[in-house]
Amino acid sequence: MFKLVEQAQGVKKLKAMDLTKSMKEMFGDEVDKKLCKLAIKQLVDSGKCVYTYFGGSYIELPHREAAAND
Repeated sequence: MFKLVEQAQGVKKLKAMDLTKSMKEMFGDEVDKKLCKLAIKQLVDSGKCVYTYFGGSYIELPHREAAAND
């Protein structure tokens, strides 16, 4: 699931349902909506992905702030 978000970064914004549908296509009956929801929650809680909102909720990689002092 993380790879899908990573590949879509900068190209397309993915919604949670987009990820769920992709997982069902890839793994068939092995996954269901609850499992996908749990996986998304783990990605967000771990900081690997964030929810963004631009007229709808999307799941993306965290953005690096331009003013960040690295």
